[in-house]
Amino acid sequence: MPVRRLDVELRLNLSGVKRSLSLSGLGRYRNTWVVLAALALVLPLTLWLLAPAAVPDLAHGNVRGAQALQAGWDRGEMIVLVRHVERCDHSKAACLSGNDGITERSRNVAAGVGAGFEHLGLDHADIYNSPMMRTVQTAGYMFNKVATGEDWLISCKGRMLQDALAHKVPGRNLILVTHSECMADLEKTLKVPVTTPGYGAALFVAAGEPATAKVLGLIEASDWRSVSLQ
Repeated sequence: MPVRRLDVELRLNLSGVKRSLSLSGLGRYRNTWVVLAALALVLPLTLWLLAPAAVPDLAHGNVRGAQALQAGWDRGEMIVLVRHVERCDHSKAACLSGNDGITERSRNVAAGVGAGFEHLGLDHADIYNSPMMRTVQTAGYMFNKVATGEDWLISCKGRMLQDALAHKVPGRNLILVTHSECMADLEKTLKVPVTTPGYGAALFVAAGEPATAKVLGLIEASDWRSVSLQ
């Protein structure tokens, strides 16, 4: 059977006039359209594969994440950044005391977050907070005491991970009551998408080895009851 030529000639008989239309010119465009179609499929997939993974939610039945958290905590490998609870100057709710502190209603939120950490265990944990009133009050209601105020927990641009590791004692967990800006700074350093944590959210970083520090996940203040801890 002879091989058909790619140069196909379409012949039409219109109004009794015989005309022909050569499709040979379309052949050269065919490969171009195939390449463009492939790129349209491959480029989004490539960008998706190269995009950094989202910060895992350690709550809502994430058993594997909760187990990794508990294991790292038991080994004293965790650094935790906790955002202060609702600030009074950004809310219409009643202030606890002064416009620069937290709202009255949010002290129970802070206490609930503190209860979550008590469940993890505080015997091998060091606690610091920034000297801002909202973090001082948050730490106070979380742990029934005010930790040392640390300026580096405010001025954290580009140094959050470095400063946290400098204060991390081997075999002891480090809890830092701080601000959303410092949490974002750490996420940028560890090359994960910057989250917008809610008030009282806790960002956990596994830091067994400083060179391999990585974000383990996030627990929002209202989600501690859904964390599958032992």
